[in-house]
Amino acid sequence: MDVKNLGNTDLQTPPIIFGGNVFGWTLDEKESFKILDELLEKGYTCIDTADVYSRWADGNEGGESEKIIGKWMKERQVRDKITLATKVGSDMGQGQKDISKNYILKAAQESLKRLQTDYIDLYYTHWDDDRTPVEETLSAYQELIKNGAVKYIGASNLSPARLRDSLNASNDKSLPKYQVFQQEYNLMNRDKVEGDILKLCQTNNVSITTYFSLASGFLTGKYRTKDDLEGQNRKDFVKDYLDDHGKNILKSLDEVAEEHGISNAGVALAWIINRPGITAAIASATKSSHLKAFDEATAVQLSKADMEKLNEASSKKKQQDN
Repeated sequence: MDVKNLGNTDLQTPPIIFGGNVFGWTLDEKESFKILDELLEKGYTCIDTADVYSRWADGNEGGESEKIIGKWMKERQVRDKITLATKVGSDMGQGQKDISKNYILKAAQESLKRLQTDYIDLYYTHWDDDRTPVEETLSAYQELIKNGAVKYIGASNLSPARLRDSLNASNDKSLPKYQVFQQEYNLMNRDKVEGDILKLCQTNNVSITTYFSLASGFLTGKYRTKDDLEGQNRKDFVKDYLDDHGKNILKSLDEVAEEHGISNAGVALAWIINRPGITAAIASATKSSHLKAFDEATAVQLSKADMEKLNEASSKKKQQDN
């Protein structure tokens, strides 16, 4: 499997990164271990999680995903085979997002403890708190990098202005630089990446990784009517996609998938990893059979006509809105 470097680092990732939000939420520990074993065997060695995963589930307090990953790495003795990314800044019960220096330093130690490791390969600013100076946030990471707790840093969900300010501060004040930017991006939602963020990242050699790559499962094609959503964990995420725009995208996915003899999910992921400026797509799975889409996406060769068909279908809503 082809691998790519993340930003200007020695960290490498396959084209698909596994999203660890499912650990401790839709997968229990035993099921999580099974999926993690299979991922490693297949060569999907980059795991993305966050301290807040999966605080939203009943009975959870946050940190469940990190604990499962940490226990798995320790039991399997595979820490050195995994590129591990986690995040800081979400509301963990304090009532607000927080990327102040003191908070980051404290939260990093808690993540390390849950992960049962002494270093994090890639540590993300998960969300902006819109009040902490970018220099203060970056100085926290500088301290963590200096003491070996963190190798490199990334950012997620920052506005173009705050990302630009952060990159300028890194350059002007010899502070650590965000090497990766993570944002929502898929056939249903392209605007958060295409435009200022894409230009900023390309100009500054910042890799882009994408979350909600399958639009919360909508792009797999299994949700085509409101009845399909009943009783599903992702109902609230997907319900707004069941419009003409969404159905048009599914139609195009159906056609390309049939042509190549692969799943809609495989095509949707392949589209992302073949888009300009995208280094890897983040995707989750709750069953072994779902991992087939990862293999399909990394193996299929989408033609120029395939990409144009998907681009046209996914851009029609933009044109209508204009």
